[in-house]
Amino acid sequence: MTSLLSRFLPRTEFESYEDFNENLDIQVPENFNFAYDIVDEYAKIDPDKVALSWCNEEEDKVFTFRDLKYYSDKAANFFSSIGVKKGDRVLLTLKSRYDFWYCLLALHKLKAIGVPATHMLKPEDIEYRIKSAGIHTVVTIREEGVPESYAEVEETLGVHLNKVYVGDYDMPGWYDLRKEVQNASSDFERPVHDDDSVDDISVLFFSSGSTGQPKMIKHNFSYPLAHIVTSSYWHQVVEDGLHYTIADTGWGKALWGEIYGPWIAGSGIYIYDYDRFHPYDVLSRALDHNITTLCCPPTMYRFFIHEDISDLDFSSLQHATTAGEPLNPEVYDKFKELSGLSIRESFGQTETVATIANFPWLDLKVGSIGKPAPIFNIKLLNSEGKECDVGEEGEIVFDLSEGYPLGLFKGYYNNDEKTNEILYDGYYHTGDSAWIDEDGYYWYKGRIDDVIKSSGYKIGPYEVENALLSHDAVVDCAVTGVPHPIRGQIVKATIILDSNYEPSEELTKDIQNHVKHVTAPYKYPRKIEYVDELPKTISGKIMRKKIRKQDEEKYNDE
Repeated sequence: MTSLLSRFLPRTEFESYEDFNENLDIQVPENFNFAYDIVDEYAKIDPDKVALSWCNEEEDKVFTFRDLKYYSDKAANFFSSIGVKKGDRVLLTLKSRYDFWYCLLALHKLKAIGVPATHMLKPEDIEYRIKSAGIHTVVTIREEGVPESYAEVEETLGVHLNKVYVGDYDMPGWYDLRKEVQNASSDFERPVHDDDSVDDISVLFFSSGSTGQPKMIKHNFSYPLAHIVTSSYWHQVVEDGLHYTIADTGWGKALWGEIYGPWIAGSGIYIYDYDRFHPYDVLSRALDHNITTLCCPPTMYRFFIHEDISDLDFSSLQHATTAGEPLNPEVYDKFKELSGLSIRESFGQTETVATIANFPWLDLKVGSIGKPAPIFNIKLLNSEGKECDVGEEGEIVFDLSEGYPLGLFKGYYNNDEKTNEILYDGYYHTGDSAWIDEDGYYWYKGRIDDVIKSSGYKIGPYEVENALLSHDAVVDCAVTGVPHPIRGQIVKATIILDSNYEPSEELTKDIQNHVKHVTAPYKYPRKIEYVDELPKTISGKIMRKKIRKQDEEKYNDE
């Protein structure tokens, strides 16, 4: 068993949350580079250690750290041969193809900048990304019309892109990644740049904003080390185990759990490159591969428990986590009943790593996101900019007075105006609200602009959604406010029903009465709309702003 964790932590074991909070000390080596200092180091000291267990519906592959050094060196030589150099931005729309991992490592080795994105982008989305990030090289899957979208944008913009694909068919004007990597030399020397720094940008994420164009989030080469908190002390990955974060590589969440933290801590990762998400298939395959830790959004846990998973063997699985939206207590209870595992929540953003979490020393309070990670000085500020009292709702902020913390983004690329909107007065403003209880646990309320103000009450959408999801008929839902001439706003629920139910006035009244009994009566949804799907971002978050915009037109005159 080999882990590199102790190279960056003077202490890796802690007796309590207080011990962890006071004594965690992540040390960042000068010019740290994840590809060399983690992957290549494992290839030297433990070459047969499993890094990636990958499968699709037809095949299984296992990559050791020796394999990843070999392929990333060859890919680095290939990228270099087509002109990719330090600071160049390379767009990666690879879904969950195994090529993503050696490509990103190759870009790290060249000190180029990886720009992960979803394969579901439309031509106008691609055009925006290429123009705003100054993209000259794209690496993409062959399927689902993605190459054709790139070719269309190339013609529209009148530019020439280095176009690289992964797939089974030759495409004129494109490089076949696997052929090029196969033919490239595996002898690669680490480039030396006079201005190398750990503060160089290593990855750019496009935020999955629900309105307006997405912003480009910059992270530097120290960013992987901050995910020690994410993986070792929230996911609790197992050395020489397999961690599974369910997210394709276009999501920021993929880098939370599919590369950096698990590998530093000595765990392999498991990836299922599925075409469509079928809950039973995804979970059963993962358990058949003996995953030891699992992380996925609450929505996926909801889908899991709506399947008959009582026959699955959970014996390999040691820990389960979730993030992205609050976890409904009924989902928590049902999954624990079926698997024997408690799901530990966390709060974070694409701009950060795990920020507030249910760390292993904490007694779980279902619905709480836990307590702050030691690397961040977190406070709650009210509307007057003062620290909140116990029970008082406020904005989650990072106090930067003692220095800029490891793991916090380095601003928005080419957008100082947007950066200055959230980095000011000595704080990073998350735009998310919460309250703290008497034991220091944080309870998430929602995005500040999602809060519904009705007849003088402030109503967070998540508390109403939790009440709705405890009704047998409701599979998924979104709660928003709609304009009202007297109340200002009223609560509206947009609901996906279980297949055993049909919309009706009787069902609507039953759901409304259910909410009145589960939570404070004034929070019940006065309007209910039944839909087949909810608008969501590429990272799976509900786009409440989009629902609100549609509703403004529908209900503004009522």
